[in-house]
Amino acid sequence: MTTNKDSFKDAITYAISNEVDAYEFYRNAAKKITSDKNLADTFEELAAEEQKHRDFLQDYLVGDIPEFQLDDFDDYHVSESVESPKLSTEMKFVDAIALAMKKEEEAMNMYKKFALATTDDRQKKLFSDLSRMEEMHKVKLEKIYVNSAFGEVW
Repeated sequence: MTTNKDSFKDAITYAISNEVDAYEFYRNAAKKITSDKNLADTFEELAAEEQKHRDFLQDYLVGDIPEFQLDDFDDYHVSESVESPKLSTEMKFVDAIALAMKKEEEAMNMYKKFALATTDDRQKKLFSDLSRMEEMHKVKLEKIYVNSAFGEVW
């Protein structure tokens, strides 16, 4: 029989795996995008953020509960109205940002589901905070996307 503690540990392990996958996705994308150094650098920065998330979760798993501060921000839900493009070596900057937005949206929603699935207040806070961290990344990417995709508005 699985205990709540076991399923929490499984959820953290699963989240670590997802952060590793996201890190590898962004690192590989950075290597494949040879036509735009700024885009490659953006993907490298995102990879570094995912690595920090992985480290945070690994520390949490072994009982070292790090403190962190989440800033307030506005989410205009841009990514929810954008299709997810396929990764290619020749993709346009705006498409690459859209892809990254969708990845962050998926991670945000995964953590939201984890938060809703637990009755433990400490676990709920952890997953809610992780969801907000991913949402912060999504919002940052949305700003880049809006400024790039709709430059004529400015």
